[in-house]
Amino acid sequence: MTEQTNTSSCCGGSSCGSGTTEVIQVQGAAVTTVYKVSGMTCGHCESAVSQEISALEGVSAVKAVAETGEVTVTSAAPLDDAAVRAAVDEAGYELVGQS
Repeated sequence: MTEQTNTSSCCGGSSCGSGTTEVIQVQGAAVTTVYKVSGMTCGHCESAVSQEISALEGVSAVKAVAETGEVTVTSAAPLDDAAVRAAVDEAGYELVGQS
């Protein structure tokens, strides 16, 4: 089961209004990790980061919040930090670390 919610389509950085959160859910979950990501400013940013991380093997849910810079990831097992960093980089943002 995949569920996506995205109500913002802007990509104007700091000129964006308050962002929305995109939640992507796929069946099953065991480990929840909160990452800190810099550079997210709007719903488009949240969507880009969520989509890249959700493509990692074992990820069942992703919730990115631009206001706090936090990305909560639920996965079947702990994720490789290098893989998460590469996914965030691919989206155009920087993984600061785990919260």
